[in-house]
Amino acid sequence: MSQVTAAATRTPAEVVRQTSVSRSPNGINYATAGEVTLTTPDLERMIAAVPSTVAAALERKAYYFVPLTVSQGDDTLIAERYDVALSDDAVCHRNLNLGGSQCVFISTRLMDDKFSVAFEFYINVGHALVERAGVPQDFAELVWKQVEGNVRGETSLDAWEARKLATGHQPDVEKHKNDFFTAAFSDAISIYMLTLLLDVDYQDLRERDYQLLAPAALAERLRKVADMFPPNAGFEFAILHRRRG
Repeated sequence: MSQVTAAATRTPAEVVRQTSVSRSPNGINYATAGEVTLTTPDLERMIAAVPSTVAAALERKAYYFVPLTVSQGDDTLIAERYDVALSDDAVCHRNLNLGGSQCVFISTRLMDDKFSVAFEFYINVGHALVERAGVPQDFAELVWKQVEGNVRGETSLDAWEARKLATGHQPDVEKHKNDFFTAAFSDAISIYMLTLLLDVDYQDLRERDYQLLAPAALAERLRKVADMFPPNAGFEFAILHRRRG
């Protein structure tokens, strides 16, 4: 009876040392390592969709698209291909500081389509931008006006939980409000970039753990982000309303 050989693994430092990094025209550093199913044209366009004004905040970061990023206690390993035995310990991504830069390893084989891989990448980009640039006052005012208007739902579990704490009778309300603004802004940036790459159906954003933000409110947030970070040449932002049949 034939036996399946376990996938070879490397440390993140070995991957960085042995892998050539490319630089997209918008300034993002990226590479692939191992057997990833994402095609080169798809990967290049996914990265090119990040507006240059967003990419400018990602200096000294490099994104590595790998089959699996495996967590083993305090250690991280990168699998050369998908391996069922390793998948239970795999994480969607891992940020590690190596050689003076932050390297982000994204597990492409944990997700089964371009939508999921792209969204994972854009979520990471959104968080990185907000961490560096903060939340603009006019965006914070917009989302808080929506909260005060009892607009239903949110854009992620983090935003959902922070909003509940910010509107409840909890100590540190201002901290919870700032956490909410941070989560809502990074979510909006991520969803906006996803819409530049793909035709995203509102229903595709739904999650089981929280109620998705109402369509009109989500559109308001995305338009605000689009004004701040216009699409690069070759990409277009548009919100289309489906007629009820």
